[in-house]
Amino acid sequence: MRAAPRVAWVALALLGTAGSAVAQTPPEPVRDNSFLLEEAYNQETSVIQHVSLFLHSWQTGDWVYAFTQEWPLRTWRHQLSYTLALGHVDAGSATYTGPGDLGVNYRLQLAGGNGEPVAVAPRVTLLFPTGSSRRGLGAGGLGMQANLPVSWQPSPALVTHWNAGATMTPRARNPTGDRARTVAWSLGQSVIWLATPTLNFVVETVWARGEEVTGPGSTVAIEQLVIAPGLRAAMNLRGGLQVVPGVAFPIGVGPSRGKRSVALYLSFEHPLRRRE
Repeated sequence: MRAAPRVAWVALALLGTAGSAVAQTPPEPVRDNSFLLEEAYNQETSVIQHVSLFLHSWQTGDWVYAFTQEWPLRTWRHQLSYTLALGHVDAGSATYTGPGDLGVNYRLQLAGGNGEPVAVAPRVTLLFPTGSSRRGLGAGGLGMQANLPVSWQPSPALVTHWNAGATMTPRARNPTGDRARTVAWSLGQSVIWLATPTLNFVVETVWARGEEVTGPGSTVAIEQLVIAPGLRAAMNLRGGLQVVPGVAFPIGVGPSRGKRSVALYLSFEHPLRRRE
């Protein structure tokens, strides 16, 4: 896929235009727009967010596109969302493009999230096997996931996010049809410099250890570790619409040494429109 570098430059160009957006003072700051990690901030009451993330591997040409829509459930303390995925994999003798697994998420604002320096918002997710396991696009069975994001802002110009998560698929299936239980663990941490309220520099670190089915009842462990520098910006438009483009460059280290990717991010956030 040769178009990805050009797309990355387009994203950088969009970031450069953020200062000319038609925002009124004071500008609405960038807040819940990380790339590979999850912030501990639920959506404000009556505000909806649409998030797109495209991740492309330079080495394999594989890519995945994920679309998430987040809705407050009556109040900002409760949030429902869903995640749709589209993937492309190179299986050697053939390449496949198709939908991935569907995630339905619930998140509780357990602490903070309303201007306090520390916020906690645990999430639980059901993963439905809508992707083809035969083509390497899905897990092949119903899965369950939990994640604990914690956000801490130690100063006006600095914010950090911390994640710990686990995923279990009791009857995962590989492309040949073998089934086994798989368990995955993940840890993440990010540091974000708020250069301005609408221009941020981001460094994210993500470690994950998962399992792949190798035969009936048997699995093999796979470990990944990436560091992803990037930047994001906000364009605040009339009617309460905030548009946030971003770009990051995940770099493999340790068990993932030599791997390079690009992550393109785009978010639209706006108040819910109610009929009179």
